[in-house]
Parts: sequence; structure tokens; C-alpha cells
Amino acid sequence: MTASETAPSVVLVVGAAGGIGTSLCRRLFARGAKLVLAGRDESTLTPLAAEVGGEVLVLDARNFDAVRDAAKGIVDRHGRLDGAVNLAGSIVLKPAHSTSADDWEAVVGTNLRTAFAVVRAVAPVMGALSGGSIVLMSSAAARLGLANHDAIAAAKAGVEGLTRSAAATYAPRGVRINAVAPGLVRTPLSARIVQNEASLKASEAMHALGRIGEPSDVASLVDYLLDPQHAWLTGQVFGVDGGLATVRAR
Repeated sequence: MTASETAPSVVLVVGAAGGIGTSLCRRLFARGAKLVLAGRDESTLTPLAAEVGGEVLVLDARNFDAVRDAAKGIVDRHGRLDGAVNLAGSIVLKPAHSTSADDWEAVVGTNLRTAFAVVRAVAPVMGALSGGSIVLMSSAAARLGLANHDAIAAAKAGVEGLTRSAAATYAPRGVRINAVAPGLVRTPLSARIVQNEASLKASEAMHALGRIGEPSDVASLVDYLLDPQHAWLTGQVFGVDGGLATVRAR
């Protein structure tokens, strides 16, 4: 076994300070990974970085050049980049006719452009080394027709198309690309929904298992996809949604 194979994995987590990101970073730290925690707000990243021994990277993942430079910088500092996760996202609940041009640009920028930027920057770097795993974030809304999810459903459907196409492009270089499609998860991003009792009950009733997700539900699957023990998975979109997109709730 080479020194490279025994060295700790290096993982870039974009959107690390969110609910899912925090849970994921703690899992990765527990199995010995070196973490690069990226996001736009240094103040939210710093406490988590201190907890998991991670490196803080202030980054606007919508900026192609910034993400490219970040990926190259990680390799310069650590000699490797084994995993990358894009958790940047938003929740916009509006019908198309109420979605302004600014709303649309924000949704696409936060959800689809960041995913593309990560793949564009990271996949060639990983492919030039020993390969690796990229995990993107879709949504059950991309699979299931949900009223008033028009913009977010469109953006996340783009993420799913990107996942499959890029997985084919970079598979010969040993780079695996998968996506996770959650239902509603209890995070700071969804606080406005889950803190309203009526909205929460309605959301729980939509999920066949009778509850919304917790950050650990999603983080555990992302961790699984990053783990090189599961290196025969690529081009897949995995639902982790309490049955929302595939099972009719009672």
C-alpha cells in the first residue's frame, strides 16, 4: 500500500456551515478526513472548522474562476483532493408567474451554477491524480410535480442532468459523480416552514414515513458516496426523502 493510499482523504465541502454540511463534516472528521470548509460567510465556518480541525475557505461557488483556483489550491497545499460536495442551495416556493427575473437568476445561480462550477473545477483535478468522488445536491421536487416549486424544480432537474452527463465524461479518469435528492429536511434553510406547526404537519403528511428529514439522514448518504469503499457507484441520483417522490403517503 502506497503512502498516498494510506494518507487521510481530503474533502472539499461547499456550503459546509448549513445543517447538512455540519452533520457531514462531523461524520467525515470521525473517519479521519481532512476537511476544507467552504462558504461565503467566514463567521459561520470558523466554529465548525475549529471543531473538526478543518480549513476555512471563503468562497462564492457561483464564481467559476474562484472555484477553479480553490481546487488547485487544495492540491497545492495537500497534494490531493479525494472528494467534493456541493451543498449550496435555496428554497423558493413560488409559481412561475410570481417568480421575478431576479428570483430566477438567484435560484439558478445558487443551485445549478454552483454545481456546474464544482464539477468544472474539481473533476479535471481529481482525474489528473487518482480519481475521486463528487456529490451534488438535487431535490425530490425535481422528480415529483410539486405546486409552487417551479424554479427550484427546474434548477435541480438541471443538477440531475449534469450528474449523469458529467459522470459519463469523467468516468474514464476515475472520477465518480452522483447526486442526492432529499425531501424536506430540518435545517436553518427550512426554518420558516418547519417552525410553522400547520406547515410542518402538512409536510410530514406528504412523506410516506410520516416525518421530515434530519440533516443526518442526508449526510449519512453523502458520506457513503464519498467513501472509496463504494467506488462502483456513479451517474446516480439517490432519493433520501422518506418516500416523498416515489411512495404515496396515506
